[in-house]
Amino acid sequence: MDMGETKTESFELIEKLNEIGIALSTEKNTPKLLEMILKGAKAILNADGGTLYLATEDKRHLQFEIIMNDSLGIMMGAQLGEPIPFDPLPLYDADGNPNNTMVAAHAALYKKTINIPDAYTAKGFDFAGTRAFDTKTGYRSQSFLTLPMLNHENELIGVLQLINAKGDDRQIIEFSKIAQRIGESLASQAAIALTNNKLIGQFRELFESFINLMSEAIDKKSPYNGAHCRRVPTLTMMIADAACKADYGIFKNFRLDDEERYELKIAGLLHDCGKVTTPVHVIDKATKLETIFDRIHLINTRFEVLKRDAEISFLNQKIAAIESGNLSIIPALEESFKQKLAQYSSDQDFLRICNIGGEFMSNEYKERLQIIATYRWIDPMGVETNFLTENELYNLNISRGTLTTEERKIINDHIVVTIEMLEQLPYPRNLRRVPEYAGGHHERMDGKGYPRGLTREQMSLPARMMGIADIFEALSAKDRPYKQGKTLTECLQILGKMKLENHIDPDLFDLFVSEKVYLRYANEYLDPDQIDEVDEDKIPGYRVTLANVGTK
Repeated sequence: MDMGETKTESFELIEKLNEIGIALSTEKNTPKLLEMILKGAKAILNADGGTLYLATEDKRHLQFEIIMNDSLGIMMGAQLGEPIPFDPLPLYDADGNPNNTMVAAHAALYKKTINIPDAYTAKGFDFAGTRAFDTKTGYRSQSFLTLPMLNHENELIGVLQLINAKGDDRQIIEFSKIAQRIGESLASQAAIALTNNKLIGQFRELFESFINLMSEAIDKKSPYNGAHCRRVPTLTMMIADAACKADYGIFKNFRLDDEERYELKIAGLLHDCGKVTTPVHVIDKATKLETIFDRIHLINTRFEVLKRDAEISFLNQKIAAIESGNLSIIPALEESFKQKLAQYSSDQDFLRICNIGGEFMSNEYKERLQIIATYRWIDPMGVETNFLTENELYNLNISRGTLTTEERKIINDHIVVTIEMLEQLPYPRNLRRVPEYAGGHHERMDGKGYPRGLTREQMSLPARMMGIADIFEALSAKDRPYKQGKTLTECLQILGKMKLENHIDPDLFDLFVSEKVYLRYANEYLDPDQIDEVDEDKIPGYRVTLANVGTK
């Protein structure tokens, strides 16, 4: 081979090396990256076979990751290959001495390339296993190029071993010096690519651990809210999967790659992180009178005081009647006493019902509350005062649910805190939309939501998905202290009305129903008694199905 041919060969190898290096730098899937490394090395150095090992975390073993051999048709490991049946290769023996006889171990331990023209004549290494393999398969293992993969900190990542370089005439030759240098460069690039992937994985693990820490903090304050933070992203991803599969309407060109799916998942996990600042007596307010404790017990005690005072008054009147000889009034006194006790017991039951917090507080109930509030009793300080304080009366008059207007504002402010917290984080490019996705789940399609009053056109499709997921999870959740989980029919009836009121995205709601996303979620998270037979034709506002979508 003349000098010109050598230069041409070198140039071609360098070009191939550049191409592989560029490909390695963009691949984020580690198993696929490993396959690319070994396939690329085989191709660029024209090797018949090869093995790629990765160092274990403790750097005491080499783990077989991929084994390839073209002549024998072997493909083990990676994503599509057969499982590798071999144990990890030890770098040290039982006494802690270096394993110098195994060529891959030696290259790893001393971080140097080993280029062997012929394994059968090589000195200093144990190739008994190789010879046994050759005897069994009829193969002839000859030239070996074993390359340690070292990252930018000279840390061992693994070992790349190539077998049987092929010449132009397909004959087995030794790996040339040029091939060795190219191989070393490739091994270095491969090590850096694997390190980058590992760092990305560690970053994700750290980030997700932080998110789980936030979820656990919310869980410690309010277990059902912690569960909500875990279920909403699951349901959001179910809706996203259905949207990606749909091939009509606004979903025609909607697709999410792996990075975008991860971004949406992270946003779902963080969508209520602001609740970490919400007072527990508000976030978990199970009854209207609950603060740190349920004040209905104080009112029950007052009723007992009223009953006691009524009894004392009755007995005093009865004694006076007996002493005066006016016995004829005693039956009337007894009847009046019984009626008063019955009234107090009835009022006590009434306040207990009011305290629970239903869907609607009627005017009749409010009028009765006002009457009870003006009962007079003697407080512990000996002062005669109204039976209910102004704050108790205000709370018991709540029309729906258990929260006052002020408490509802505190609850709603969690989304403001969420946005403020999330916008302070320095996101990488692939997570830059997390604040938008997480911060939009209380917006409405008509712009009447909060905190920013965004309209449908101002919101991304993933943000609108999270809005539906958040509402459906809240309606169906069976672990709320202030309500029971609704059935599927009840949930879809409410969501359908919200669609008609331009609260939620109409296309996403129709997809949610037509693709049975609600049922997939229910089978995983709802109790059997909540999963009733849904008559989709009776869901308010729902008319779109896959059958008639073309006429929409």
